[in-house]
Amino acid sequence: MLIPFFYQLRAGGMKTSITELLTLYEAMREGLARHSVDEFYYLSRACLVKDESQLDRFDRIFSAYFKGVEDSLRDLLQDIPEEWLRRQAELHLSDEEKAKIETLGGFEELMKALQARLDEQDERHEGGSRWIGTAGTSPFGAYGFNSEGVRIGQSGSRNRSAVKVWDRREYRNLDDSVELGTRNIKVALRRLRKFARAGAADQLDLPDTIDKTARNAGMLDIRMVPERHNAVKILLCLDVGGSMDDHVRICEELFSAARSEFKHLEYFYFHNFIYENFWKDNRRRHAERYATLDITHKYASDYKLIFVGDATMSPYEVVYAGGSVEHWNEEPGSVWMQRLLRTYPKAIWLNPEPRRRWDYMPSTKIIRQLMNDRMYPLTLAGLDEGMKKLR
Repeated sequence: MLIPFFYQLRAGGMKTSITELLTLYEAMREGLARHSVDEFYYLSRACLVKDESQLDRFDRIFSAYFKGVEDSLRDLLQDIPEEWLRRQAELHLSDEEKAKIETLGGFEELMKALQARLDEQDERHEGGSRWIGTAGTSPFGAYGFNSEGVRIGQSGSRNRSAVKVWDRREYRNLDDSVELGTRNIKVALRRLRKFARAGAADQLDLPDTIDKTARNAGMLDIRMVPERHNAVKILLCLDVGGSMDDHVRICEELFSAARSEFKHLEYFYFHNFIYENFWKDNRRRHAERYATLDITHKYASDYKLIFVGDATMSPYEVVYAGGSVEHWNEEPGSVWMQRLLRTYPKAIWLNPEPRRRWDYMPSTKIIRQLMNDRMYPLTLAGLDEGMKKLR
């Protein structure tokens, strides 16, 4: 069973290896799944999924491969002793539900109705008031098929509707074709980590302490090291206003994730394109400005430069003096962009607009050329590509 499933994962684009499959075999041999579908799902996901961005893909493949498991569970229900079901019903059913059972003719009639519906039902149902497995008002809405119904036949959650867990796909927003949330952005930004130890030695270095103590014939020799920090330095330049108002949420999430991931982060705002000034406070952007040349002199070339903008504007704003919509720029924005790229060779542009629209916007095509095609969509896959380019 596991080998075909393994090949199904590989065919679906997963990077699962034989090593992970053998790990799953070993875990099952130790009895970790214990004949529970949900436990097997969580165990196999822990063993076979290497990358958090692949969780949704795994759920879809798992659901397709193990479709029909609940049919087997339904067969098992037919062998449950009546006395046990009666006892569980008394424990879990409300007074109103017990009254409904009596209207059916008592518990014996309820069991007959349950058997009839087991014979009629041929697929999983959710919601409504009749079929087994519903999250609705059916008196049969439990028996291990739906965690939101009345649970009969278990002291706690066991099968939880068999395929509910993986059909629910809690991690579907991690698919690399969708826009990101703050947590997902952090996952992608971690590809840019480069740790270094700097500052005061205030953390215990346990391996070195053990080594030095052993070399001193058991005389304790405590060794301390500075705390590890992500040493990567980031210059984050964000487009604000105008068409970027449609992308405020995702930009806020990116900004929040970047601030938590990078100790050395400097950020600035611009509108539409790059000129001789940036700003840090949008409420005072006309009063408090930071000259672009001052920024290039203050921050060394080891900073990695990230532009965030939809690159949607008039082409004149990029290539002509005086093209800015807000002020008279003495030099074209493209000139300022080239100066920045000379200072910071590690640079990318993240675009929240879908990639399919880029070829229809002349300004986007120009900016892509200026960036040497280092423009990436603001999706998990795009951000992942961009982080690889910055390394």
